[in-house]
Amino acid sequence: MRFLPTGEQAEFARTLRSLLASARVPEAVRAWADGEHGPGDGLRARLAGTGLFALAAAEAYEGLGPLPLELALGFVELGRAAVPGPVVESAAVAVLLSELGDAELAKRFLPGLLAGGAWATLVLPGGSPYALDADAAAHRFTVSAEGALRLAGDLGPAGGADGPVRSTDPARRLFRLPARGGELLAAGPEVLRAAAVAGRWARLLTAAQCLGLAEALLERTVAYAGQRRQFGTPVGAFQAVKHRLADTLLGVEFARPLLWAAGLSPGAGEVAAAKLRCGEAAYAAAMTALRLHGAVGYTEELDLSLWLRKARPLRDAWGTPPVCRAEVLRSFTPGRP
Repeated sequence: MRFLPTGEQAEFARTLRSLLASARVPEAVRAWADGEHGPGDGLRARLAGTGLFALAAAEAYEGLGPLPLELALGFVELGRAAVPGPVVESAAVAVLLSELGDAELAKRFLPGLLAGGAWATLVLPGGSPYALDADAAAHRFTVSAEGALRLAGDLGPAGGADGPVRSTDPARRLFRLPARGGELLAAGPEVLRAAAVAGRWARLLTAAQCLGLAEALLERTVAYAGQRRQFGTPVGAFQAVKHRLADTLLGVEFARPLLWAAGLSPGAGEVAAAKLRCGEAAYAAAMTALRLHGAVGYTEELDLSLWLRKARPLRDAWGTPPVCRAEVLRSFTPGRP
């Protein structure tokens, strides 16, 4: 089995990396944390121009997919660049609407999402009760445990939403949407089935973000270790530092094939395994970066802090380590409920 991207897939990833390198993403992240969504919205439109979000929707609904592996490759680059906004949630909504197969709903919401004209966020059964960046999203979806898909109303007291709740990452704003009320869009077992698929995609894409985040943190830490000197020698030459960086690299490299395997076969167990290892790799890379940079690594003036603060929230989003471990056991242990 091939676990390396094809030439076309690699070129797509390079295109996204080049676009993001010229997009001044750190400024957009800081603006997003301050509640200014304009730069992030502009970045969303540029990403949509590459066809990124269209990979989540079926061709029947003017998408290019569903192509989970290609989308995961793209989201590695989003994680590497620390792109703000509900990118995972917007893609998951596109998957949800595609899986439902309701042409009217698809026509109503998908064109704007795929073309980069709007953000969307959602809350699914069994997941976090909080909707990410609901204040920036044009569409806020909830799926109840009974299988009711609703479009939440406006935020604030009139809309019944609570928030925002700030996360470790200032660029992640969390809102608790009302469980009842809002426009009922669909209901029934087909909604729960579509929600389960969308949840797996959200977990897969968050794993991809974690892998990109880990790569970026490791790359920056290696560069810093080669520049910082003690006793006239770069600290990267010290054996203890080499071992720490090597362990971090191993974590990244062992996580990567699990992500590709999950993209090729996005079953519940495969996706949970990828999320578990990619999340742990991101968190370990953040701890290595913080220890080798020292306290300066966490100062807001240094761009590194934008990546550091994302590691734990992304590790826990759409499946904490204990949840993912339990899913792996259920999926790969015969007879386990």
